Amino acid sequence: MKTDFKKTMDVYRAPAGSFRVVDVPPLQYLAVDGQGDPNTSQAFSDAIATLYPVGYKLKFASKQLDRDYVVMPLEAQWWADDMAEFTSRRNKAAWRWTALMMVPEWITREMFDSAVAKVADGEPPAALAQLRLETITEGRCVQTLHIGSFDDEAGVLERLHEFIPDAGLQMTGKHHEIYLSDFRKVESARLRTILRQPVLPA
Repeated sequence: MKTDFKKTMDVYRAPAGSFRVVDVPPLQYLAVDGQGDPNTSQAFSDAIATLYPVGYKLKFASKQLDRDYVVMPLEAQWWADDMAEFTSRRNKAAWRWTALMMVPEWITREMFDSAVAKVADGEPPAALAQLRLETITEGRCVQTLHIGSFDDEAGVLERLHEFIPDAGLQMTGKHHEIYLSDFRKVESARLRTILRQPVLPA
């Protein structure tokens, strides 16, 4: 059986048009850090071009253990030194990010190192040396599903940031997006993106 974590893990579900509070367990990711406008940044393209080949090498290694799974979609954490550059001014040149791909908990450091070495044997992607295996603990989060262009997220984020204090919560950590649609292949009006914000009690 092939596991699809998007279907089996509740935290990969979100409603469109409303907000949901979820408790996200510690999850293991492939991760690459960077900065700049994702639409024009070579670093962001390099990060994506690094995550996928290593992600597929890990899938094949896991399949040899009779633990097959669907490679997870691209995710990213976003922030800025001045968060208004992200939330209201949307000055993408000032954004910082960590590109992510979730991998199962049974993926070991040895499996990761082996996958990186195999990818390096070919034409190694530009960000391979920056790639790391990391466990991220977000805990309680508020999330929603945005359907449409990334450029239309500002209004949804504004409503999210109003919902959080009204629910007796306060923001903490980094804004997190999960790209359920492949933006390289799907038209912008049909993109499905989970917007997630870690929170604490106010």
